[in-house]
Amino acid sequence: MDMSNRLDLPQRAGLKERWIIWRNRLLTNPRFQSWSAAFPLTRPIVRSRARRAFDLVAGFAYAQVLAACVEGGLLDLLAEGPCDTLTAANRAGLGLAATERLLRAAASLGIAESLPGGRWTLGMDGAALQCNPGARAMIRHHALLYADLADPLALLRADRKEPTALSDFWTYARASATGAVPPGKQGDADNEPAAAAYSALMAASQAMVSEQLIAAYKFSKHKAMLDVGGGTGAFVRAVGNAAPALRLGLFDLPDVVAGAEASLGRDALIAPRLALHKGSFLHDPLPTGFDLITLVRILHDHDDEPALRLLRAVRAALPPGGTLLIGEPMAGAAGGGAMGDAYFGLYLWAMGSGRPRRPAELGAMLRSAGFSSWHEVSTHLPLVCGAIVARV
Repeated sequence: MDMSNRLDLPQRAGLKERWIIWRNRLLTNPRFQSWSAAFPLTRPIVRSRARRAFDLVAGFAYAQVLAACVEGGLLDLLAEGPCDTLTAANRAGLGLAATERLLRAAASLGIAESLPGGRWTLGMDGAALQCNPGARAMIRHHALLYADLADPLALLRADRKEPTALSDFWTYARASATGAVPPGKQGDADNEPAAAAYSALMAASQAMVSEQLIAAYKFSKHKAMLDVGGGTGAFVRAVGNAAPALRLGLFDLPDVVAGAEASLGRDALIAPRLALHKGSFLHDPLPTGFDLITLVRILHDHDDEPALRLLRAVRAALPPGGTLLIGEPMAGAAGGGAMGDAYFGLYLWAMGSGRPRRPAELGAMLRSAGFSSWHEVSTHLPLVCGAIVARV
């Protein structure tokens, strides 16, 4: 390595780069670390940074504590009211010592909280999770992600060419990446369990996304909405309840639409104004006659080429003055933290399709697809869902 180039870098770099280089040299200096830990004014900063660094090291263990509490039924038990360790052990199917260890770990993370007399109840974070079925569904689903991340370098080196636990679950992801006919197009009965599992997870996790979009966007100003990739209709139902005069449409694979028909067909408020459309949004034209089309957690599941193809199909289906609403977690969103790049970046890599995009990247794709304008819409929790509106 040419060390002279490294030494010359700060002189050639911009102000921000020089600052980062100087900062990192200081932070990696053992003498500075010892001094800052001992100095009263910098000691609180050092302790905070140390906790953050340890959280990065121990994050997997924390997530497994949460998974054990969900899978073992402890969140449900503690939500019923305070209980002792023996009751918790019986619910989780664990011994007393193991249950005590798990509950103490959960309490340290805010999932549980200890009470006098050796009893336990929900902690603040546990209470927030308990009332969120979508989050609990994702926690259970994470067993597949953890299996794929057991060797993260091997996952990355495979360069999405090898099947993974997640890509087997999200069978449509590999189909879009290879250009194969998506599962369900042939009406194969073997696809039904996979479609049911996919739809159940999407429906369980859709409520928090629906809540964000309904609070951020006025659906009632439109005449008709088509939800593309709408699954079993959780988003359609939520919007339909919020906008009772809105005509509704749902487009998805045949196996998935069958679930939507079963879910929505007997809903007296939704069924009379609902049209179900079967097909692949990557291979078939989209139905027309809707002045609003929604893509909710769809684009980030697909790589750039199929995502752009879908946007062009949406543009072709919309009338002049029509609107596209995109709702999904976005990279770099204010208040989004590491969710976009760190979580969804690796999740979608393991899934075999898609990537988290910044709003500006989506805007460039929208322009390329033929939309005349686009803008971001603020949501209450960008960590859960961001929103973009584009118009023809």
